[in-house]
Amino acid sequence: MRAPRVLFICGSHNQTTQMHQIAAALPDVEAVFSPFAFTGTAAVAHRLRLLDHTVGGPRAVARCLRYLKSHHLQIDTAGRRGGYDLVLLPSDVYVADILRGTPRVLVQEGILDPPNPLLHLIRRSRHVPRWLAGTASTGQSHAYERFCVASHGYYDHFVRLGLDPGRLVITGIPNFDDCARYRENDFPHRNHVLVCTSDARETFKRDDRRGFIRRAVDIAAGRLLLFKLHPNEWMRRAVAEIRRHAPGALVYAEGKAEEMVANADVVICQYSTLAFVALALGKEVHSYFGLDELRRLLPEQNGSAAGNIADVCREVLDLPARQAAR
Repeated sequence: MRAPRVLFICGSHNQTTQMHQIAAALPDVEAVFSPFAFTGTAAVAHRLRLLDHTVGGPRAVARCLRYLKSHHLQIDTAGRRGGYDLVLLPSDVYVADILRGTPRVLVQEGILDPPNPLLHLIRRSRHVPRWLAGTASTGQSHAYERFCVASHGYYDHFVRLGLDPGRLVITGIPNFDDCARYRENDFPHRNHVLVCTSDARETFKRDDRRGFIRRAVDIAAGRLLLFKLHPNEWMRRAVAEIRRHAPGALVYAEGKAEEMVANADVVICQYSTLAFVALALGKEVHSYFGLDELRRLLPEQNGSAAGNIADVCREVLDLPARQAAR
């Protein structure tokens, strides 16, 4: 009997590495990977370069493909070859019209945008595009058999937003289930103030970047100030703004942000999931989210999220117990 074929949809580096970890915990399937792909009217917008700063934009797709190829993983863009028994989604803010009818498992990618008025419209009408509300609309497609969520706090959050509790499974999420491991690193700086920016402007949200940078300078109060830019940002503009309003600060467009957080004394975020890493490691945190809310939503620190999600996949695939025990 052939092994089940599972397609892992990737996207950002965070989403891609999470999918890779889940696949590694599923040796009893044939794992195939795809960068994030658009279909239908979204594909037209993609060709017009209107979606360049999304996880399906050319820069994110190129980075995803480099990662997949460097790890010698099987690739099938948009699942065109077909014949899959299960699809794993890193987000359902947009769900490509591919593999219709194939069972899906949705995996929470990280922190979500706060609920906004558009989210309430989306909940009332399936004709309002989910992407208008950003990641706040995560789960609202209902196009999945199971939704693997980060914590008990997020489980409660999604139930309050009307999602079916029977489809929600508290698994933790792979890149944020054992934040203590990031303490062991060779990042050269320590005891700094780290600023984690966002791609708010690139995803059409309001962002007072000048005010945010100046607030960071005030919090640093003369201490070493580091900026870690979001991968989707327009880098030239972001760097120029930092040079203007925070002269002397160090700016990183690349590098493992979690290790920068682990070595910091203070972490300043906008909407970044790195706030969770900072809280788990006991750092002083400044965020656009309230700290009590962040503590409530903090991903489970179980060190076993990939395996937990793999077990959910086995349940959906109805794999025999003897295979799951291998």
